[in-house]
Amino acid sequence: MKYDVKNMKLAPKGKKRIEWAGERMPVLKLIEERFKKDKPLKNLKVSCCLHVTAETANLMTTLKAGGADLLLCASNPLSTQDDVAASLVKDYKIPVHAIHGENNKVYYSHIKSALDHKPDITVDDGADLVTTLLTKRKKQAASVMGSMEETTTGVIRLKAMEKDGVLMFPVIAVNDAKTKHFFDNRYGTGQSTLDGIVRATDALIAGSTIVTAGYGWCGRGFAMRAKGMGANVIVTEVDPVKAIEAVMDGFMVMPMKEAVKHGDIFCTLTGDVNVISVEHMRKMKDGAIVCNSGHFDVEIEVANLKKIAKSSRSINDIIEEYIMPEGHRVRLLAEGRLINLAAAEGHPAAVMDMSFANQALASEYLIKNRKKLKAKVYPVPESIDEKIAELKLNAMGVKIDTLTKEQKKYLSSWHIGT
Repeated sequence: MKYDVKNMKLAPKGKKRIEWAGERMPVLKLIEERFKKDKPLKNLKVSCCLHVTAETANLMTTLKAGGADLLLCASNPLSTQDDVAASLVKDYKIPVHAIHGENNKVYYSHIKSALDHKPDITVDDGADLVTTLLTKRKKQAASVMGSMEETTTGVIRLKAMEKDGVLMFPVIAVNDAKTKHFFDNRYGTGQSTLDGIVRATDALIAGSTIVTAGYGWCGRGFAMRAKGMGANVIVTEVDPVKAIEAVMDGFMVMPMKEAVKHGDIFCTLTGDVNVISVEHMRKMKDGAIVCNSGHFDVEIEVANLKKIAKSSRSINDIIEEYIMPEGHRVRLLAEGRLINLAAAEGHPAAVMDMSFANQALASEYLIKNRKKLKAKVYPVPESIDEKIAELKLNAMGVKIDTLTKEQKKYLSSWHIGT
């Protein structure tokens, strides 16, 4: 078994973390038990490009229980938990190619290793694996049955591929499942992003002015949690509907060029480029903290920041302080990469339980229905979404009502009026 991890001696610590996360992922564990019996992925090679965390490790054991021949690489250079990577190799016999802090060259060499595995299906987070496959390995792409995509940014890229006619196989947009983005993106991102900022900076959230760039599900979650901890929250948006929603949720809404005058902490959660530009940073208050919780490190104009800064220094492993031409200081966190994974643990296991349950069941659905599916981006079937919600409620000990025959009849009829 070929692998590339930082240090195999870290495996015992990683195994404990994997087991700890697994206790908080009851839905995925139920699926794993069924997969052991049914083997829906038997004799299939699966390459996964995901954040290498304890929660991801539990998805890996589920897919392996389903019969998959697995290989895992990282979807972000700063999100890999090296002890988890070592444990997956040593204790679970799953090859991993991921090292925390790997440079761009190593990152893409690991993606190459995932493609050298000759996967029948892929599981992606951000679409780097699929993009490399379609641009560098087009002949190989012809033999791939399909893929699953975990995050908003990846779905955006894949839909653009479909529109341009370059997508060569079906993709299930796991991110768009209700039991994924309503919960993972909102509650997971909200909590873990604040966790990362606080761990990195020791900032007091209460009384701070926090600027949330973007009011999609991730932005909503972050703004909600920041407000709950006592912050004054400003939202910046380009979508008028989302902007109205932010206003009615009790937040101040203004353009970024105005928000930069007020913010103490800035966080981008948009999936777009240069949301915070050098010009924005040149107008910030002294000591402003700037970070990103979108998938790629493109939301903050980091390269130009480095060019125009008079000087810089590292405060700790996460904070780089830049002296701007105007003399004030801007503190950039995690090189503009995902702060919730670079400085914290990422989403809590309890919420990733639903996200990765979607991944597992979407993989099974893709294999069963591959002959019917075209080279398009598909939603997760509603029946899978509802089943995951039911299982999660049961695991939480929550019961809900059921419709009576009379209620079902009323909802399906048009005859009864005022």
